[in-house]
Amino acid sequence: MLNLTHLRTLVAVVQLKSFTAAGNRLGYTASAVSQQMQALERDAGLILFLRRAQSIQPTEAAHTMARYAEQILRDVESMLAAGASASRLAVKELRIGIFPSLATVALPLLVKSPSWQSMSYELRISVAEPSGVARELLAGGLLDVGVTYQVADSPLTLPQGVNRTFFAEDKFRVVVPIGWLNDRNERLGITELGLKPWILHHKGSSDASITDELFMRAGIHPRIAAHSDDFNTTLRLVAAGYGAALVPDLALVDAPEGLGLVNVPELALSRNIFIVSTENCPSEAMDAFIQSLRDAYEVVMDSISS
Repeated sequence: MLNLTHLRTLVAVVQLKSFTAAGNRLGYTASAVSQQMQALERDAGLILFLRRAQSIQPTEAAHTMARYAEQILRDVESMLAAGASASRLAVKELRIGIFPSLATVALPLLVKSPSWQSMSYELRISVAEPSGVARELLAGGLLDVGVTYQVADSPLTLPQGVNRTFFAEDKFRVVVPIGWLNDRNERLGITELGLKPWILHHKGSSDASITDELFMRAGIHPRIAAHSDDFNTTLRLVAAGYGAALVPDLALVDAPEGLGLVNVPELALSRNIFIVSTENCPSEAMDAFIQSLRDAYEVVMDSISS
């Protein structure tokens, strides 16, 4: 049976009329090219080259074979491209959007879990805040599933025609620099906290509106040391002694040293996590995704409690 590599080399040798030049084009030595052409001659039962001391001359048989070889190689490339295209079309995808603090800790566990890897779906991931997830669910079906949250009774805007399922409650914690506690574990009260500097969300965000109302109901007006919408930055500022903060449990995974948690009933707050899906979302894939996400979430919560 003729070797496609030998046919490719034949085309180059006939075009360039040189074993050395053909080898330079294809990445072979001249000796390797000569050996390939000898093997092709044996397989074809033909004399393809007249060899002289300093040159080679393709025979008419070589020219004829080279013309057919070019067509064969083109057909093979077309065949492989068509096969690859068919393979891509056959791949089933689940397109998900998920908010950053959950994505950071749960997705690495989910994508490596045997339960998800056993599925014949590829996961296409978009990490975005709830408003971004809602936009991508709405904008021309860019997502099949969204994982979003609602802080307290803040508005949760979702496109029409999506299904919403409660997933988990993510409680907020009052986090302070460990030096503030002075070995009085969790006995820092609301009056003392009202006199301390705080790191809060930027004004105008939905979370900021909720926390402003929470502090107002608690009867305190916090002194704002910094505005930060990034929980990782917030926790590191707290650990550095810069101020107190309200952060959800999910943000406490791999939290830095130097933090203290304070139980403050007046500042109790949580966010509800929801799974939202489009009507045409593949149910089998969505069910497997939700179960795998739930398994990963439980592992994350266990790591916080321990």
